[in-house]
Amino acid sequence: MRPRPLVEFARLDLIEWQLCQRITRLNLFRPWRIALQAASRLGDWPIWVLLIAAQPWLQPNGTWRIMQYTSIALAAMLVYRLIKTRLCRERPFITYLGGVHCGEPARDRYSFPSGHTMHAVLFCVLVAAHTPWLLPLVLPLALLIAISRVGLGLHYISDVIAGGAIGYGFAFLSLYWMG
Repeated sequence: MRPRPLVEFARLDLIEWQLCQRITRLNLFRPWRIALQAASRLGDWPIWVLLIAAQPWLQPNGTWRIMQYTSIALAAMLVYRLIKTRLCRERPFITYLGGVHCGEPARDRYSFPSGHTMHAVLFCVLVAAHTPWLLPLVLPLALLIAISRVGLGLHYISDVIAGGAIGYGFAFLSLYWMG
């Protein structure tokens, strides 16, 4: 039995697809597409693992921060996976085959919420709280990662907003519980 997406997603898809279509047309410009693909790949995991691993060199209580960042990222990932596999919103390039250009292969069928954006916002908030001097590097990267997900046709704008909200919520919980 194939999972059925929520009816609300069908309505939202109709509202967002034209904007997604316009945004993904920019992929025809190779330098833009390459920049989005690079940001998307960095958002897969390497930049966040590097950030976590660098904590002992970035702050005095770095070992504690490694545990904090790792545990909250894993908790966020579990919730993200649970939501994604239950709500089953198909990616824009699948729903509107030929109408929305896909600039990078997707790992799975479903788009809601954006895990890349979730982690980008989560780590951006944690960096702002613990190592604010890194924010001029992390904030633009987080924004580019979020933009890349829509720009590559992998997510709707609402997927990115939801992913950002989840990431912010987990970062807030982490700061509240673990400081």
